[in-house]
Amino acid sequence: MELVTINYKKNIMKEYHRQQCTVNSALKFALLLIIMVSAAVLTSYKPIQAAPREAAREARYVFLFIGDGMGPAQVKLSEVLLQDKHSLAMTAFPVLGMATTHSADHLITDSGAASTALATGKKTTIGTISMAGNHLDTLKTIPEMAKAKGMKTGIVSSVGIDDATPASFYAHNASRNNLYDIALQMASSGVDYFGGGYSAGNFPENQTKSKAFRGDITALMQSSHYVIAHNTTELASIKPGAHCWAYSDYDSKGALSFAMDRRNGMDKLAEFTREGIRLLNNPKGFFMMVEGGKIDWACHANDAAAVAHDIEAFDKAIGEALVFYRHHPKETLIVVTADHECGGLSLGNATNGYETHFDLLHHQKISQQRFAEKLSVWKKRDLVTFPMALDSVRAFYGLSLAHADSALALSKKDCNTLREAYLKTMKTESAGTKIPDTFTPAVTGILNNRAGIGWNSNVHTAVPVQVFAIGRGAEAFKGFFDNTDIAKKIMQIAGLKPSIK
Repeated sequence: MELVTINYKKNIMKEYHRQQCTVNSALKFALLLIIMVSAAVLTSYKPIQAAPREAAREARYVFLFIGDGMGPAQVKLSEVLLQDKHSLAMTAFPVLGMATTHSADHLITDSGAASTALATGKKTTIGTISMAGNHLDTLKTIPEMAKAKGMKTGIVSSVGIDDATPASFYAHNASRNNLYDIALQMASSGVDYFGGGYSAGNFPENQTKSKAFRGDITALMQSSHYVIAHNTTELASIKPGAHCWAYSDYDSKGALSFAMDRRNGMDKLAEFTREGIRLLNNPKGFFMMVEGGKIDWACHANDAAAVAHDIEAFDKAIGEALVFYRHHPKETLIVVTADHECGGLSLGNATNGYETHFDLLHHQKISQQRFAEKLSVWKKRDLVTFPMALDSVRAFYGLSLAHADSALALSKKDCNTLREAYLKTMKTESAGTKIPDTFTPAVTGILNNRAGIGWNSNVHTAVPVQVFAIGRGAEAFKGFFDNTDIAKKIMQIAGLKPSIK
């Protein structure tokens, strides 16, 4: 029995080895066949795919959003105030970096030098618009590079279209103050779409300052075949491919109103951005710069509530670019940054210590500028008494002598401070003198202080700014770098060729 078992096992092993040899031979043959077929496929496949793969590395659609004056604290304040609604789109971007903002001649920059850096990748001096610091050499801008590549270009801003930031993307001038001369360059810039603010340079007081007056800016734009849209309704009727300048109601500086002062629910910066995308969209791609310029103005005024509202409006414009990005994720780059910080905003102050009450800012119903305009009317009419003014303070800021909420109750010291500021502001002005409004900033200051907001100044600072990015090549914006690098990275990712113009 044992011998039979041994022979049986030997037979089984022989059969096993025979089958293994057969299987191994089959596997070897199959593997060889796969290698041969793969080699043939790869040989024929590589030359066809090389060119498209190289082209795919370039972003075809590029958005650069600039929150003027928008430092990290401003972004966080807006996010905190919006927590019951939604978070900011920009802070959800997958890539975050930080950028320095100094100019060629100062640690603290202005919008001219900073935006020149963002538009050209080159440093320049304070107040200069896309020219070298020697004021002799012009610097080639990203829109000019994009145009040379066949892309369309657009520039949108909530302030005057000839203000420093938008101007740096289409004009070249030794001084940002030469508003009319800057606005003249719109017609010859080749930019396909201008949207948002009006031209402050076209106001009579700025026309007369120019040594090269050539007539009305709007008429010159029309003679250069730009369609003029006076509101977003007219803008919506313009067909893609047309050169267009679209603006809406504007103030004495050509800017849109503060976001919190709009009562019709219109998010104008978002609308101008959305319509711009519609007009610029084409197979060769486009570059669009969108500026939230009123953020800076609110920071200069130390108006925290207005800052938060205008950053929200700016973020809604970013949302329009995100809608486009979701349809073209592999071809679109969106970069969001600031030209500089303004005001030295701090979230927290010595009065409150660790306590913050940012929600108190919701009691402010209009911007400080709008309240100051009301005060100016009161002064002309000379009919509003201090108690009547306090009623308006309660209505527009929530602050009151008899308010049930102690956080909003005005103390006797507050009341005395406001009375003194009001009487001083309402004094009759003599010829050639102008009495500054100290009442409005005092009211805003009290609410800011109660909320736990601190302001270090009412001018720019050297605080580094955030850089948010999403889309094609976005990973390049990680880390800490200079603002000129933002432009250089965009040029590289979009396949643009920088040079001296």
